[in-house]
Amino acid sequence: MSAEIDFYELLEVERTADDKVLKSAYRKLAMKFHPDKNPGCADSEAKFKQINEAYACLSDPQKRAAYDRYGHAAFQQGAGGAGGGFGGGGDFGDLGDIFESIFGGGFGGGRSQPRRGADLRYDMEITLEDAFHGKQAEIEVEISQKCDPCDGTGAQPGTSARRCNLCGGHGKVRAQQGFFMVERPCPNCHGRGEVIEKPCRQCRGEGRVDAEQKLEVQIPPGVDNGTRIRLAGKGEAGPFGAPAGDLYIFLHIKRHRVFERDGTTLLTRAPISFTTAALGGSIEIPGLDGARHAIDIPAGIQSGKQLRKRGAGMPVLQGRGQGDLVVEIQVETPTKLSARQKELLREFQGTETGEECPQSKGFFERIKDAWTDLTE
Repeated sequence: MSAEIDFYELLEVERTADDKVLKSAYRKLAMKFHPDKNPGCADSEAKFKQINEAYACLSDPQKRAAYDRYGHAAFQQGAGGAGGGFGGGGDFGDLGDIFESIFGGGFGGGRSQPRRGADLRYDMEITLEDAFHGKQAEIEVEISQKCDPCDGTGAQPGTSARRCNLCGGHGKVRAQQGFFMVERPCPNCHGRGEVIEKPCRQCRGEGRVDAEQKLEVQIPPGVDNGTRIRLAGKGEAGPFGAPAGDLYIFLHIKRHRVFERDGTTLLTRAPISFTTAALGGSIEIPGLDGARHAIDIPAGIQSGKQLRKRGAGMPVLQGRGQGDLVVEIQVETPTKLSARQKELLREFQGTETGEECPQSKGFFERIKDAWTDLTE
């Protein structure tokens, strides 16, 4: 023991701290001073060793009782009450759980499990009509799949992998580093615990091969931009027979020539003649459902006014009902008039009193009042 620093002070706990408080304090400090988080820092490494020395003592009831009674002297050569040396061969059963939760490693565990295959992404473009009605589509993607000749084992048909001699099939090897026993993936079998002596010729020992695959994708009605469809188990095959990942289909909807979309609402803009705007009337809008929706135009409608047709919009995804169709009116001023039309308009203009267009009348009256105020 190089420096006789009080163990309780090292772990920053009271002498009455219970096991839960001790473990929590140790986790916090071990993470802070771990050499992997402080590469090349000798002070952090030394502090880390002291913290582990303190926790190994105080987490053991017998050693803690001896330390509380005799202090560091309890573990010095020849001292009574310790029941064996502290410096070597200590019980590290609990350290495995702690380091696994903090650093992702494991102490004393079994061999590493084959990792699951990666999830994959596929971007699909569909029309707004497809999004309205839904559809069944077929896609073709190149994905790593389980090798058929070796059934994903990576070994030639008729042979099998053997247990790794270096790690004894555990997938991990241990090495002493100062005060600690460190476990690492076996460099011979790379954590599998098995070695393939005769690799499969098709997959070269990987257990999976890249191949084109045709998949059916069911697109439900009401999907929108960014809707994600998951095909479970259709992603990349895991190595050596491990489970496959998932394939995620991301939908992108093409721009429509008539409609814009906002959730379940369909929006379109309809130009009408100024006579229809003045006298009122009706127009028809063909919907994505194949029906022709009649839109009544009230007399005197203005540009920008929105008219709503309930239930003629997009279907609710995985729900019931539909949104609305919204038609924004745009009054179009005629640009090509016949002589007769011009004559009729001039006659109409001669009958105007200003009451026909109250907004225009009100605007110019406000302009007149403002001008009067400026000149007074």
